[in-house]
Amino acid sequence: MRYLRARRREGFISVIAWFSLLGIALGVATLIIVMSVMNGFRQELLSRILGLNGHVTVHGYEEGLKDYATLADVVRVVSGVERVTPMIEGQVMASGKGGNATGAMVRGITPEDLRKKTLVAEAIEGGNLENFGKKDTVIVGYRLARKLGLRIGDKITLISPNGRVTAFGTVPRMKGYTIAATFNVGMHEYDSSFIYLPMKAAQTYFRMPNKVSFLEVMTDHPDTARDRAYQIFKVIGTKGSVSDWQQNNSSFFNALQVERNVMFLILTLIIIVAAFNIISSLIMLVKDKGQDIAILRTMGATRGMILRIFFLSGASVGIIGTIGGTLLGLAFSLNIESIRQGIQSLTGTDLFAAEIYFLSQLPAVVNPTEVLTVILMGLGISLLATIYPSWRAARLDPVEALRYE
Repeated sequence: MRYLRARRREGFISVIAWFSLLGIALGVATLIIVMSVMNGFRQELLSRILGLNGHVTVHGYEEGLKDYATLADVVRVVSGVERVTPMIEGQVMASGKGGNATGAMVRGITPEDLRKKTLVAEAIEGGNLENFGKKDTVIVGYRLARKLGLRIGDKITLISPNGRVTAFGTVPRMKGYTIAATFNVGMHEYDSSFIYLPMKAAQTYFRMPNKVSFLEVMTDHPDTARDRAYQIFKVIGTKGSVSDWQQNNSSFFNALQVERNVMFLILTLIIIVAAFNIISSLIMLVKDKGQDIAILRTMGATRGMILRIFFLSGASVGIIGTIGGTLLGLAFSLNIESIRQGIQSLTGTDLFAAEIYFLSQLPAVVNPTEVLTVILMGLGISLLATIYPSWRAARLDPVEALRYE
């Protein structure tokens, strides 16, 4: 402790030690914050993507699935399958007031199945889900409704390029629907482009009588989706093609994992740079304390005692820095959304635009295993940095040191 509180003559060494401590603390804190945010991103995106798209999908080889009710009953008996939802899907142009128009994804689903989709059913922002299913009604994302200047009860016009074929060419199919409710699932892509249409109305609009686009299958757990997909494929045979969510979103989640690994590597370098500061400060301290070491050795101090003095001096910097960085990182991660809101109110800027980052809130999920890994890594690098300077101090020849002085 006395060596860490350097006197005026050794003030520069003390400054380097403090910079080392701050470097390790910031490195550990940043690493914990970034890992937590990346975990939060993955969990939030996964929950929303799977909440709206299911774990496994069964498509037909031709346009649409015929006799889908029988096929759904076959899939339901597969072990681990919890829910099977027939759905129709198609892209349209949605038009609102004032000529506003934008592309949208329409999904046809029965009112009963929509109520079972808790991510949507529990995210109704305006209107009433009970009105869904009445004649010519739809449910739209709240961002889409706002973009088109529409409210509950207004008409939204859907325009499909797959219309009637006439002697003068294909005439786009247009139909108006009343907005029964709006939803806000917290993911920009879905809130700004998804429209839910009752099944019978969707079959009529997309000209798919007695057919659906695919079967959406929810399993007992997302991680078992690949095994369940294989079991479903064995049961249905050539009646349809089967894919799981990992296949459908592989590029997206692989990109997230690569980014996460690269960020971990880059931020680890901050801790390593701080560890080099520990080495330089201890080497300078050993050189400055050469006469003190020599006097201690002539008084009977062993090399082990000298090594321990400088080892503890350097290790204390790493330990204090790691503990401080861990506390700072955890406090920041657990309150990151409140901190973001506070900074936004002070600066008047949008730090987390939903259009860019997909989500409307900044997520963070603290993984205890990862935090422990970061702590051990910070302590390990700090302790390794003290070994060489401490060994050099222990190997100092007292005769040479006193003669030099």
